[in-house]
Amino acid sequence: MDKNIIKTVFKEYLHPLDEKILCKMASHLNLDKYVKKLDTLTFVKLFIYAQLHQTSSLTDISFQLNNDRALQEELGLKSISKSQLSRKLRDIPPKILEAVLNHLIQKVRQLKGMKETNKLLGKIHLIDSSTITLSLGQHPWAPKNRFTAGIKMHTRVVYHDGITYPDRLIITPARPADQTQLDNLMVNKQGVFHIFDRGYFDFSKFEEFCVKGIRFVTRIKENTVIQVVEEVSVSTDSPIKREAIVYLGKMKHPLRLIETVDSEGNRIEILPMMPKQLQKK
Repeated sequence: MDKNIIKTVFKEYLHPLDEKILCKMASHLNLDKYVKKLDTLTFVKLFIYAQLHQTSSLTDISFQLNNDRALQEELGLKSISKSQLSRKLRDIPPKILEAVLNHLIQKVRQLKGMKETNKLLGKIHLIDSSTITLSLGQHPWAPKNRFTAGIKMHTRVVYHDGITYPDRLIITPARPADQTQLDNLMVNKQGVFHIFDRGYFDFSKFEEFCVKGIRFVTRIKENTVIQVVEEVSVSTDSPIKREAIVYLGKMKHPLRLIETVDSEGNRIEILPMMPKQLQKK
């Protein structure tokens, strides 16, 4: 990636964010008060570069910068060590990332208008979590296990008409289970459809969502107790291999069980909520 391409990529990713806003946030939190080398904006650019290159460690980020002259010239930074990156990462509080996200959400609302934004929010909501491992010695408040610490980012992303953007971000210590944040990520509005993985698997919550009419779909866990009520016929040329109406555990409301395969031929079983009119039959 040459210098011109790097500059274009940074412009594309930072333009919606607005560099002045990010610098103002950093100034308000005194993040760069005594910084001579790695200020917040440079740090964000470096991590955008690392994300695009799927760089998996601070050591690799340091190595890439130290060996890429075009990147050095664009950032105005000749070299950086793993320890410097680690210190900066530790010094940037999660609330600045939340503020950045809220700023971007507001820009979407200004661009689309409240009515159109609400329409977007009423479509597909993708819910997932990502765990970031940290040093236990430096972050004892967020123990992950006996050896490491960590934080967990629970994210709700909206998808509609080919447009994707983050709508909600909740940061917690890594240890609490994903399902503890499910209530905070669901939206009880007509037309909203939630998709989340097995980390958010919770019978009692599913029962509650069925009662309230909150639409969702998730993947089933292998050890889940299932009572089949009815097998539904499917076409032989359909990508759906099996469909059934089932009860999970002691749930009073039935769910659909759909079996299909992914692009690699692996079996996938998902559980969409049944339409209310079918539940009453």
